[in-house]
Amino acid sequence: MTVLSPTVRRLGLAFAALGVAFLGALLVIAGNPVGWALIAVGLPLSGALALAGDALGRGFGPTLAQRARALAAQTAPWMWFVALYAALKIPVPLWPQGFPVLGLASTAALFVAALLFVWERENAAKAGIMALVAFALGLAAEVAGSRTGIPFGDYTYAGAPAPTVLGVPLIVPLGWFALTLTATCLSGGRPWLAGLLMTLWDVGLEPLMTAQGYWRWTDPLGVWAGAPVENFVGWWGVGTLIAWIFTGLAPRLFGLRTLEWAWALPWFARAFPMGGGPALSLLPRAAVARADFRVVYAIEAFFLPGGLVLVGRFAEAAVTLAAMLAGLLFARRVTRRDA
Repeated sequence: MTVLSPTVRRLGLAFAALGVAFLGALLVIAGNPVGWALIAVGLPLSGALALAGDALGRGFGPTLAQRARALAAQTAPWMWFVALYAALKIPVPLWPQGFPVLGLASTAALFVAALLFVWERENAAKAGIMALVAFALGLAAEVAGSRTGIPFGDYTYAGAPAPTVLGVPLIVPLGWFALTLTATCLSGGRPWLAGLLMTLWDVGLEPLMTAQGYWRWTDPLGVWAGAPVENFVGWWGVGTLIAWIFTGLAPRLFGLRTLEWAWALPWFARAFPMGGGPALSLLPRAAVARADFRVVYAIEAFFLPGGLVLVGRFAEAAVTLAAMLAGLLFARRVTRRDA
């Protein structure tokens, strides 16, 4: 009989508690006030179980208190912004019309988290350059795609919520940096795999973002939420390109042992010291080095299908959950055996 690891038990129980809170949100939307009680119980219970769900029983309270103190001491600045990014998703079911505001704020928090993560592990120069490259390439691809149909197919941003940059909602290029960073971390620095993970992510983004009016497909060859096969090939290509640049700029950030293909920084950035990023943690940097930005992908594997359920896209939610879980399992297998 296989015994689940403590980490798996904690995460499983935490997600179950989040499911209780999610059910509460559905009840609130349906006008049932009992939903508020489920939310009030589910959210804090999820956090407690994530910390000490493997110590249920008499030792639960002391274990929870001990790990909470350790968590506060070990939490680096980028982690707080990841937490903010997740927290900003929670009110969406209770304030559906606020999705544009909450979505932009959540994505902006994730962008800052990604910036601080690279700054902490590498330096400010690499963080800024990687953010700029991803933002610029993502924006360029979206501008070209919405105006020419290349590389994603025929779609339009007409009617998309403000603010926009060159007609593209700001949330989109902001997302290209953070989403590609977490996919590249999860892929162990393999650009092709990072591109594939981005494509699986887009399986859920397409039905959700079209439902929210961020873009509208006009392609006659649409196969999924109006998007053609070309769209997913384009996502893989753009994601792979950005991930390839990321691994060239910061191979050690993604666990690559061979640095022979690493690119030199521009002359104006070479004086920046390695590390030296914001450090609000009470513990030495080595004590928090195990935490990784790949956790964002797992968070999205919960919230993205959940968002689709809330807008009534149940089949798309199931497909998205299956696709992202398959991506997580495949990445784990590849990074273990294809070293």
